Amino acid sequence: LPTGTIAAKPGTQMAAAEMFEMTIIGKGGRMVEEGVVTLSPEAKLGFGMHVWPGLPTGTIAAKPGTQMAAAEMFEMTIIGKGGHAAMPHLTIDPIVTASSLILNLQSIISRTISPLDSGVISVTAMNAGDAFNVIPAHAVIKGTIRALTEEMLLSLRQKVDDMAHNTATVHQCNVTISYSPDYYLPSINDPTLFPWSKSVGELVSHEGIVRDVEATMGGEDFAFLANEIPSTFFLLGQGSGGEHNIEKYAVPRTDYGLHHPSFALDEEVLPIGVELHVNLALRGLKKLLMGEDGDDESIAEEL
Repeated sequence: LPTGTIAAKPGTQMAAAEMFEMTIIGKGGRMVEEGVVTLSPEAKLGFGMHVWPGLPTGTIAAKPGTQMAAAEMFEMTIIGKGGHAAMPHLTIDPIVTASSLILNLQSIISRTISPLDSGVISVTAMNAGDAFNVIPAHAVIKGTIRALTEEMLLSLRQKVDDMAHNTATVHQCNVTISYSPDYYLPSINDPTLFPWSKSVGELVSHEGIVRDVEATMGGEDFAFLANEIPSTFFLLGQGSGGEHNIEKYAVPRTDYGLHHPSFALDEEVLPIGVELHVNLALRGLKKLLMGEDGDDESIAEEL
C-alpha cells in the first residue's frame, strides 16, 4: 500500500496518498513542490506511517529525531570494447571492470568513513551482454547510497563517483553516472512534536505504548514534508498476521521483510492505521486551535 500522510490545518484536515511511492522521483518531494504544504490555509503539522513486518501486528513504533535515512539512487554505464570471447586481448572487457568496481565500492564504507558513522552502498542490479561467446561493449550497474545525514550522503556520493571513474580508468574503460533527480532527505521526527504524537499513538496501540525503535537505513519521501513542517512518522507492526491461521485459512505469513518477494500485508493492520490517522488529525486540529494549552486537552478528551 502507498504511504499515507495527513497534514492537520486549523479547521482543516488534509489526506494525501502517494499513488506511485518509491519511484525514482520521490512523490513526497513533488507534492511539496506543487503546494501541499502552502495551500491556504497552510499546513502546520504532518503525520505519516508505514507498515513494518519486523514488529508484531497491533504495535506502533517511532523515535524522536532521525528515523529513516537519506537515500540516493545511481546508474552507471561502463563502456569498453566488445569482441569475441575467444580473443579477450582484442577487447576491453566492461564486465571485468564492473565486477572490480562492485567490490571496490564496498571499501568506501569499511575504509573511508568512521566506524561510528552509518552508511550503506548497495549494488542491486548488473546487466551486460546476451550471448555466450561475445564480450559486450558495455555494462550497466545500479544501486543505492544511504546515510543518516544529508552531509554524509553527499560525501558518499562523491566517493562513489570518484571510485567509479578511477576504477574505469585503471581498466581502460569510460563510465557515465546518473543519479535520481531528487535524493531523499533523512526522515526526521520533530523532537518538540514527538512527545505529543507518541501520546496519541499510545491511545491506538494494542499494547498501550509506542515502542522505541532504532533508526533504519530505509528511505522515505515523507521526509520532504517533514523538512517543511513539524512532523511525526510511525511504523505500524504487521509481522504476526496469519501465524495462528496459516493451516486453517491458508493466510500467508506477514513477517517477510519489505520488498521480499513473499511480502504479504496483514489486513488486520488497516483499521489500526485508520484509527491512528483519525486520532492524529482530529487531536492535532484541537491542539492547534487551543495553542499552548492544547497538548494535554487534545490527548485527554474522547473523540
